[in-house]
Amino acid sequence: MPIQALGYAGFGSTALDDWRQFGTGLVGLQAVERGNSLLAFRMDDRKQRIVIDRAMPDGGRFFGWEVKDAADLDALAARLEKAGIEVVAEPRTLADARRVGGLISFADPEGNRLEAFYGAEIDQTPFRPGRSISGFRTGPLGLGHAVLTVQNIDPMMAFYVDLLGFGLSDYIEKPFRAYFFHVNARHHSLAMIETGKSGMHHLMVELFSLDDVGQAYDVALTQEDRISVTLGRHTNDFMTSFYCKSPSSFMIECGWGGREIDTANWQPVEMFDGPSLWGHERVWLPPEDREVAREMRMRAAAEGRRAPVQVMEGNYKLMSGTCAWWDGVKE
Repeated sequence: MPIQALGYAGFGSTALDDWRQFGTGLVGLQAVERGNSLLAFRMDDRKQRIVIDRAMPDGGRFFGWEVKDAADLDALAARLEKAGIEVVAEPRTLADARRVGGLISFADPEGNRLEAFYGAEIDQTPFRPGRSISGFRTGPLGLGHAVLTVQNIDPMMAFYVDLLGFGLSDYIEKPFRAYFFHVNARHHSLAMIETGKSGMHHLMVELFSLDDVGQAYDVALTQEDRISVTLGRHTNDFMTSFYCKSPSSFMIECGWGGREIDTANWQPVEMFDGPSLWGHERVWLPPEDREVAREMRMRAAAEGRRAPVQVMEGNYKLMSGTCAWWDGVKE
């Protein structure tokens, strides 16, 4: 598939000071000033990964999907245009602002601004985290993952899978409908939750150390109403994480231990055990849905469900064995 990773994301907000404090002091990102209206964050050797733009309306967003080179970018543009999708070849000025070699822009069926690019610029200075952390897991896996709320998953899935070449990882129907998609070995770089409304649900960043996540959780606990989803572990990507409210209208998920998949041989499944093995109490769910999710977690505990044993090798994780615990998943 020509799209290789989620390379960057940008959001409109006037709360640059709040974002600077949140991004550095809690998440651990490195803030980079880009004038009076732009705040960028680094999380590795790239010049920027996340952009907060005062000139964009609150709630505005864009996602930069990375391709290998200019030839792949041209091929993607041609495929989109053949399907009747309007494509804009963005000027050099925007490519410079995004710190990339070149890019195009287009929209998905619910109007989300998508950008495809190549040639991300590398910074000559080392990444300096905003607080003492071991770093973020990026590289070929990309920035992390983005989760959207959508009116209807079906046309969105057709666009991303059939046209853009994303792969379906797995999906759930209860306590809410959610579908997960991959473009590389990260279990999912994009997910959608069907809520009847288009919006941004959360952005996930993965840290190298579980202690980094735990210490971020401690920081979040000191800030009133900061935590939106308590510490827990997901059933599908095995991520141990919590979610906190960003200064905008969406959440940031701080996670560790994400699963890598073999994209060439992957078969999507429906999951019946709910989104989390334990924890992840979602304060944003209606009471009846929270009860359904809680019952699923209690059943997982009663049945002794566990994620596979993980073997640490350097800064990356290798899964040993198969998912023998996952008896509730059906093809």
